[in-house]
Amino acid sequence: QLQLMESGGGLVQPGGSQRLTCAASGSRLDLYAVGWFRQTPGKEREGLSCISASGGATITAAAVKGRFTTSRNTANNTVFLEMKSLRPEDTAVYYCGVERPRAQIPDSDCLRGKFFERWGQGTQVTVSS
Repeated sequence: QLQLMESGGGLVQPGGSQRLTCAASGSRLDLYAVGWFRQTPGKEREGLSCISASGGATITAAAVKGRFTTSRNTANNTVFLEMKSLRPEDTAVYYCGVERPRAQIPDSDCLRGKFFERWGQGTQVTVSS
């Protein structure tokens, strides 16, 4: 059974960069589109980006476009979220998840997490000086 684990969170200064990793076990991650989301207490989950199963297509939320990039390493069964120019408001718990196979090109439903089947436990990112 597919299991996901995020890593790479921690404390980073404003303006800094961080790379998060979503590692899969129990199944091939390249069978699924993968999405990155974040959540802060009292707020709804926010979709950040999705990458297709092939890795050839991505969709990124307007709020983080130009600062956040997602990619995948099929050989290592991992997906990454590269974050730069981090701001205090980026502080959140970051999650990765997999979408049930449906669309070859990630779309807005992916960013909503509408058809997601599995989630990791999350990793905390704190942006503070």
